[in-house]
Amino acid sequence: MSALQAHIKRVRIDGCDLISDIALHIPQDRWTAIVGPNGAGKSTLLRAIAGLQRCEGTVQLAGKPLAEWPSRARARHLAWMGQQETGTDDLMALDVVMLGRLPHRPWLAPPTAADQAAVQAAMQSTQSWAWRERRLGSLSGGERQRVLLARVLAVDAPLTLMDEPLAHLDPPHQAEWMALVRARVAAGHSVVSVLHELHLALQADHLVLMADGRIVHTGSPADAATHAALKRVFGPSLHIAQIEGRWVALPL
Repeated sequence: MSALQAHIKRVRIDGCDLISDIALHIPQDRWTAIVGPNGAGKSTLLRAIAGLQRCEGTVQLAGKPLAEWPSRARARHLAWMGQQETGTDDLMALDVVMLGRLPHRPWLAPPTAADQAAVQAAMQSTQSWAWRERRLGSLSGGERQRVLLARVLAVDAPLTLMDEPLAHLDPPHQAEWMALVRARVAAGHSVVSVLHELHLALQADHLVLMADGRIVHTGSPADAATHAALKRVFGPSLHIAQIEGRWVALPL
């Protein structure tokens, strides 16, 4: 089954085609990692399938055209975490995370007990509850990233899209992020993440490899064909090996 399907002819910005001829299948109840060199079109593709970037083509969310979803229903079904999000620096961290609950309640209605519980659980899971009363702009890059991650978790959407969610996170918190993703998948959710960290992307269930605005390979991170495709795109100096049951990517 598919959590999302897309057939995108192209995304054109300022007279340039940033991505073209994309056929994408996001499996349900799985973690999909999108990888590729800088400028490959990864973030553009993620924004297009989220409905945040105009494209020529079609995107279907849970079997229904994205354009036919009412905005609030779509916001409950698809959660988004982008890069370098701004506009909330003056808000308390708790209020930022509470924004993730807006699709779940009527316009201007106050937070319910369920909203408050969801926000607290999300912040505790990202270890950001301790600074809930601090303004977002006062936090370090890593602290800010964990608050934004809590916000997307608070939505509790069946499908979560995250663009470079590991920015500013140190290795222990990257490992915690992966554990959170695994827990969501185990609970029946689907996650798509654009990653630069190949060693973590190789732990995903499904890998999408991009280059020059196109998808050049999709498959399991454990497949030899996937490893060969990664070497073609990133160069022969990339060495992929299995260490203690996990695939890792190392420079030669």
